[in-house]
Amino acid sequence: MACSPLKTALSALFLVGWPLGAQAAEPATYTLAVVPQFDLRRIEAVWRPIVDHLQSATGARFTLVTETTIPVFEKGLHGGAYDFAYMNPYHYVVVHQRQGYKPLVRDVEDKLSGIVVVRKDSGLTDARMLDGRKVAFPAPNAMGAALIPRAEFSRKLGIRITEVYVKSHGSAYLNVMMGQADAAGGIRATFDQQKPELRDGLAVIYETEQYTPHPLAAHPRVPAEMAEKVQQAMIALGTTPMGDALLDGIPIKTIGIARDSDYDALRNLGLEAFYVEQ
Repeated sequence: MACSPLKTALSALFLVGWPLGAQAAEPATYTLAVVPQFDLRRIEAVWRPIVDHLQSATGARFTLVTETTIPVFEKGLHGGAYDFAYMNPYHYVVVHQRQGYKPLVRDVEDKLSGIVVVRKDSGLTDARMLDGRKVAFPAPNAMGAALIPRAEFSRKLGIRITEVYVKSHGSAYLNVMMGQADAAGGIRATFDQQKPELRDGLAVIYETEQYTPHPLAAHPRVPAEMAEKVQQAMIALGTTPMGDALLDGIPIKTIGIARDSDYDALRNLGLEAFYVEQ
């Protein structure tokens, strides 16, 4: 007895499988870049568990991007290369205007400020004493470590310095300890992470004004639903001791929702005069 056309078609489906369009779709993949203010090994150690958490919470895949220097990271930001990015506050001001990045979360307790350090045995006790001297910075647009200090040196203290850019916060501190620079710009978080033999040989002689800290932001091409999932997954980390420990490594003391208006004060500082295009 001959098989009916329907029975033949069904048999073929069972033999070769359903059409490709009927298979479960692959999860979307997004890039997440982190400003390299810390050693890349530290960034990997801190952010890898967070990325794993985001994958579990959202069902998407995330590729952690760790650029070698802040200027390389900035080029990616300016070009909209990253779907999600943890960036300094003035980076956000710039790329919100250029690319439309939207802030998701930030530290809602601590503020960001810059520090200036010297060797303890240098005899330098006041930032005004740096007039005409060499100051090491990680990169021109590292906000707390370079951008704000450079602006305040010029506008607030009325001093001129010789700027030296050495790629990382750690290298800036080391340049001072080795006598290759008279001072270095940094932030408390990176200074506190230095080895005791380096940190204990340096003294903080200046601290800048305080500002809203780094946001994690999403590029507008990311679907709004996914951006919200990432936002809620990050906030959920702050509800458990284990999650708090992960956030502390970023460092974020108390995580909360970030809004574009949180960065309006920075927009009014005129920092574009000190921002260096990479």
